[in-house]
Amino acid sequence: MSRRQQDPREQVRAQPRRFYDGGVLPVGDRVGLPPDPAHDPRIVLERHDEAGLEVFSLERRIAYDDRHLGEILVPATTDFRTDLTSTPALFTWLVPKTGAHLPAALVHDALVAGGGDPSYDSTEGHVIDRVEADRVFRDAMADTGTGVVRRWIVWSAVTAATIFVGGGLTAASGWSPLRRWAQRVGAGASIAVIVYLGYCATGDLFDRDWPLAWAVPWMGERPWWQEVLGGLSGAVVVPLVLSLLWGRFRMAGAIAGVMLAVLLHVTVGLAAISLGYQLSERLAAHAPRVARAVAVGVAGGAVVVFGWFTLG
Repeated sequence: MSRRQQDPREQVRAQPRRFYDGGVLPVGDRVGLPPDPAHDPRIVLERHDEAGLEVFSLERRIAYDDRHLGEILVPATTDFRTDLTSTPALFTWLVPKTGAHLPAALVHDALVAGGGDPSYDSTEGHVIDRVEADRVFRDAMADTGTGVVRRWIVWSAVTAATIFVGGGLTAASGWSPLRRWAQRVGAGASIAVIVYLGYCATGDLFDRDWPLAWAVPWMGERPWWQEVLGGLSGAVVVPLVLSLLWGRFRMAGAIAGVMLAVLLHVTVGLAAISLGYQLSERLAAHAPRVARAVAVGVAGGAVVVFGWFTLG
């Protein structure tokens, strides 16, 4: 297995031709077709509804010529399913389910489809575990023309998932059970601290003495704009320091930590809106009369408040 670690400062030069048509897997009496480097990849999807979830199968394989592992052909079996780019609904505004990065996302999904064990062998016989699959994903996104910022954000997110799933942290790659758990505890602790400090900083900004909150020194009792500036500085500096707890994944820890700290309030707001929408849908489906009454009540309340604030 290739263990060459790429320098994080090294920028991958986009080479779109690294993606090409991977041919077709043989199914029953159907003769398979070999990969064809002369043709662009053909993403042919078939939609499936499995247990109420929308997933897709690939009718043709995707071939990718990785810089360190050589040719990768996915999927390995016809029962492979993907949800396209595995982005939580709250963050699709930042990383859409589809787009220029889709070929890279499909390759990554297929590489990690095996779960916790090494998931795939390249054509040249290199075993690709989840850590290596994450690196392939990052480089492949570059070859699709995905922006530098987006691909490093996505790589950080999938690396965080790898740490907690543990698919690439195997004994074969030098990770003892104790070391795996130490890695998870370090990453989890840094995330918990960032969320807690975000809670404290919000109380400071609104001058509220919230339960268990600690007055963060980089905000203090200052004009609001200085508190906002101090809060933003803390949202960068603190995650950078805490990223040291991520060990060899500290680059992912730094990026994921800063993104979490900066977008914490946006995420909470979007989560509240999403929850309100889902509750509205459930209420409208199961208790339409109550839903209409609630809608009338909200509209009436809004009219009263609007008139009161506008006309005094």
